[in-house]
Amino acid sequence: MNWDDAAEAAPDHLLDAAADSDDQAVEAALRPKDLGEFVGQERVREQLGLVLQAARKRGGTADHVLLSGAPGLGKTTLSMIIAAEMGVPIRITSGPAIQHAGDLAAILSSLAEGEVLFLDEIHRMSRPAEEMLYMAMEDFRVDVIVGKGPGATAIPLELPPFTLVGATTRAGLLPPPLRDRFGFTGHMEFYAPAELERVIHRSAGLLDVTIDTAGAAEIAGRSRGTPRIANRLLRRVRDYAQVRADGLVDRETAAKALEVYEVDVRGLDRLDRAVLHALLKLFGGGPVGLSTLAVAVGEERETVEEVAEPFLVREGLLARTPRGRVATAAAWTHLGLVPPQHSGGAGPGTGPGQTGLFGP
Repeated sequence: MNWDDAAEAAPDHLLDAAADSDDQAVEAALRPKDLGEFVGQERVREQLGLVLQAARKRGGTADHVLLSGAPGLGKTTLSMIIAAEMGVPIRITSGPAIQHAGDLAAILSSLAEGEVLFLDEIHRMSRPAEEMLYMAMEDFRVDVIVGKGPGATAIPLELPPFTLVGATTRAGLLPPPLRDRFGFTGHMEFYAPAELERVIHRSAGLLDVTIDTAGAAEIAGRSRGTPRIANRLLRRVRDYAQVRADGLVDRETAAKALEVYEVDVRGLDRLDRAVLHALLKLFGGGPVGLSTLAVAVGEERETVEEVAEPFLVREGLLARTPRGRVATAAAWTHLGLVPPQHSGGAGPGTGPGQTGLFGP
């Protein structure tokens, strides 16, 4: 396969903040090992550092920690840092993997004293397991039900003190009783370009990539404020530099490489631009329903809603309204198009001369 064939076969999820198995293998080598190496999230890092330092001075386990935020911002990395800072092992699982209370009881009963249990996507855990977790977090005890019907008995099982680190991308779905049992809650923000440049320089050193300041800035500006995406783009730019350049990643090399992978200057990929093109050219800027928009770009409704829309809304290129999706003035400008006379930009039915259901 030549380079052009490889570029055409590049996955569409290059800018997806979710991690696949290949990303997880590479990220393991790039993850910082302590809070001193962790870049960004200054407020959360400072607060978490105080929690861990105080726990070490007391000689006890750290409070339970809840980390919320978009995928790829470092929640898993922070959970590993918590375990490393406390000098204890970590057990990693996820909410969807715990469908029965017995699954959770088996995990909790096998924890060692002080061990960190990292529960990713904690909001997707089943309700029976969730209710068992209440008692385990507060009293370090679970009741195991033996038998069925009138003869069923509850056997209390004492647990060693442990630290639960829960991670969620949708904190609003957590029930208040569970959320209130966490001693520390931290919300992960999107990274500023300067912070992403530091992430890229650090990763480039670990990957043995020669990159200058301008090249790092070019990649950072197209990374959607997400370190995972920045590291993924760095690896693809590295590939381009090794094949088509002299191995040095500067601004020109980074820009050409990301052009090959269809990542534009604002971080929009093929799907993002397809959604905007359909919205602007086929529907005059909207409003248009999500299902209609998905059909127009040949994607599933869920793909458009969960993959493309969040970034477009955050960038101010698309707005969600009760009548449907509407393009903003910035979307017309970004694609170099001129809005029609009746278009009101960010809102439906607001443009001059627009005809409504019962006339102008």
